[in-house]
Amino acid sequence: MARNAILRSQVLRRALGNNKLSPVLPCYLCSNNSSPFETLIPSKPFSSILSNSTTATRNPFSKLPFLQSRSCTFDYFDSEEPCPTEKFVPIKSEDEFNSTLSKVQDESLPAIFYFTAVWCGPCKWAGPMLGVLANKYPHVTTYKIDIDQEGLGSVLSKLNIASVPTIHFFSNGKKAAEVIGSNVMRMKNTMEELYKIEDSEEGTVGK
Repeated sequence: MARNAILRSQVLRRALGNNKLSPVLPCYLCSNNSSPFETLIPSKPFSSILSNSTTATRNPFSKLPFLQSRSCTFDYFDSEEPCPTEKFVPIKSEDEFNSTLSKVQDESLPAIFYFTAVWCGPCKWAGPMLGVLANKYPHVTTYKIDIDQEGLGSVLSKLNIASVPTIHFFSNGKKAAEVIGSNVMRMKNTMEELYKIEDSEEGTVGK
């Protein structure tokens, strides 16, 4: 019996010694202060990690019936319609980001900058929910920035983007709020506070 325990110990030690980190681990090496609803940015592009992995799968839950018929029926949404298609404007380069930001600032525009990544698990929840909320404010443009786009490193560093999803909310051309992680209630409350058009402006008061 003691011999079996020794053998098991040797096998386990050998397995651990030869084991390589799973490709998903770098994304979830979070500090004690990080949220379970956000993903820290890995030290190198996640796409390069996945390309070297033979165990990576695409949409492992896509065949589950309850996900195929998923609708946006949550306590904070009135609609039971299927989740709408995201109406985000993609930003694909540093120059494009800088010109967009300058336009928002110079013209005192309302805008949302959504920083995301293909490999980010929480983003798969945050993106559609942000899309639902953004549809309620058609006067606000939502820009989507994939942090793995080549040449965006200096932008991420300058804006201190350390995890995704990160969402910057601009009002009157100035950054007014930030939400890190997929906290939908914070998104909803922030957008209501910043972008809600008063009834008097819509001509509904006094009718």
